[in-house]
Amino acid sequence: MNELLRRLLAELLGTALLLAVVIGSGIMAERLAGGNVAIALIANTLATVGGLFILIEVFGPVSGAHFNPAVSAVMAARGELPGSMLAPYVVAQLLGAMLGAWLAHAMFDMTILQWSTKLRFGPGQWIAEAVATAGLLLVILRAPAGRAPAMVACYIGAAYWFTASTSFANPAAAFGRMFSDSFAGISPASVPGFVIAQFVGAAIGWAVHQLLIPGRRLPE
Repeated sequence: MNELLRRLLAELLGTALLLAVVIGSGIMAERLAGGNVAIALIANTLATVGGLFILIEVFGPVSGAHFNPAVSAVMAARGELPGSMLAPYVVAQLLGAMLGAWLAHAMFDMTILQWSTKLRFGPGQWIAEAVATAGLLLVILRAPAGRAPAMVACYIGAAYWFTASTSFANPAAAFGRMFSDSFAGISPASVPGFVIAQFVGAAIGWAVHQLLIPGRRLPE
């Protein structure tokens, strides 16, 4: 298998498993929490933190473990991902996200094909997504060598609780979660606002990282 196919397979599988973790743990948490949303969110958070850490460790050496079009876009802009690979990466991530939602449904004997009816809309939600994604990019870009998997997982776990949107921070996650009318879902009508906020946040995170580079002059 050539290098591009290996990378795309890693991005597809990693994103699919990430969405299966997020959606599947949300389904399980909702079923077991007895209507207690806080308990359900705690369970969803812990599963996501553990799953994300493992997936980054497993697929990072192959593709960089982006699982996120906003991350891939920044890496391409920085020259760390060849520009010709950006579109294939995004396609693999979106396809993986959709397949991950379907996999979660299959495991819980739910209808495979469905749309979320969970509205997530408004300035607070969009600001939260921009903040969550900016922080994610800042963590990725500034994490010491070898520590990114744990730092990214911990940051996302924290952002589940300190952001009003519960920190999607990922256009592929928003895309995949609109295919699931479950605890972790998002309605299709809410996705564009989230995606725009996420890309704005990614640009802000990258800009802040640039300002923090030693020796770089700040704008006067």
